[in-house]
This record gives sequence, structure tokens and C-alpha cells, in this order.
Amino acid sequence: MKLGTFSNSLAVKDLQASKEFYKKLGFTTFHGVEEQGWLIMKNESCVIGLFQGMFEDNIMTFNPGWNGNAEPLEAYTDVRDIQKKLLDSGVKLETQIEPNTTGPANFVVKDPDGNVILFDQHI
Repeated sequence: MKLGTFSNSLAVKDLQASKEFYKKLGFTTFHGVEEQGWLIMKNESCVIGLFQGMFEDNIMTFNPGWNGNAEPLEAYTDVRDIQKKLLDSGVKLETQIEPNTTGPANFVVKDPDGNVILFDQHI
């Protein structure tokens, strides 16, 4: 199962302060709209998203169909196929995608400790 690129989506209190902090760790802004309260930052292959006021907790994020530069992959596992494999293996989903759809979609699971994992396909 190919999950796509991985990032940590961080719920931040102050986008500017977080941006400046992560710049000191060598991260650079890769994508985002500060006026909307979000930025994607990179340091080599490490990707983090900074999100102010969008969600309460940090989220592990997989983007099926994308590489680390947000470029489409030729071969990938569609998010609906990932969802089906997880359901078939007994994983409880917090949200689900209608299986007979195509294109962008997302679903959420929680690991045994309550950590949120978002599978978010943009293509």
C-alpha cells in the first residue's frame, strides 16, 4: 500500500511565531496562504504543515498520489483503496469516503493511543 508523502500537520497558536521558530530549524516555506492561517514548510525531505485555528490537535497526514514536492505520482494507491484495506482489516474509521467516487477525497483514523491520521488525496 503506497500512502504518499507524509507530513505532520501542527495546530499552532501563532502562525508567525511558529514560522519563525521552524525557520531557525532550517525549514523554508514551501506552500500556503498566511492570510488563511496555514503554511507548508520543508527541510530536505521533512514536511510540516502549520495551521492556525483550523483544528485542535496535531495530525499525521498522508497524501496519496503526491511526492514530497506536491507533484503527482504516476503510480499510487487511491485513497479509497487504502480505506477499503483498512476497513477489511478491522480498523475503525472516524470519517469515510463514499467508495464509488473518484478524485480528491479524505478520511480519518485514530491509532490505539488516539493520535489522528488523515489520508488526504488531492488528485
